[in-house]
Amino acid sequence: MANEEDISKSNPEEMDVDEVEQDVEEDAEVQSNKITLLPGASEDGTAASFQILDEDHTLGNSLRYIIIKNPEVEYCGYSIPHPSEAKLNIRIQTYGGMTAVEALRKGLDDLVDICDHVEKKFSDVIAAGDYSTEEP
Repeated sequence: MANEEDISKSNPEEMDVDEVEQDVEEDAEVQSNKITLLPGASEDGTAASFQILDEDHTLGNSLRYIIIKNPEVEYCGYSIPHPSEAKLNIRIQTYGGMTAVEALRKGLDDLVDICDHVEKKFSDVIAAGDYSTEEP
């Protein structure tokens, strides 16, 4: 159970500005190492493998699906190298109209847009009260 100090700091209005800035800087530092370009990328950038830390099949399969829907992408696959390591490897090959890095960035952006849309629709239904709590 969280102590009172932890609870009071979880409310952003009660946090010191310096503490918030430090938290943002720490998050940015952690996020900067989140995705790594693995060795073996093609010289023209149309094929590359990436490693994403602290992710699993939830992101892997969703991201693979979104990226492969891009008509510029020839191949996209992912793997989890070992079940005890929280690492996701993803391989992207394009036809040449865009680089693998661009395809990854577009895939991530598109996935965020889809998640935002689903969250908005869900929130709208909850706010409207248009749902039933009875089991069928």
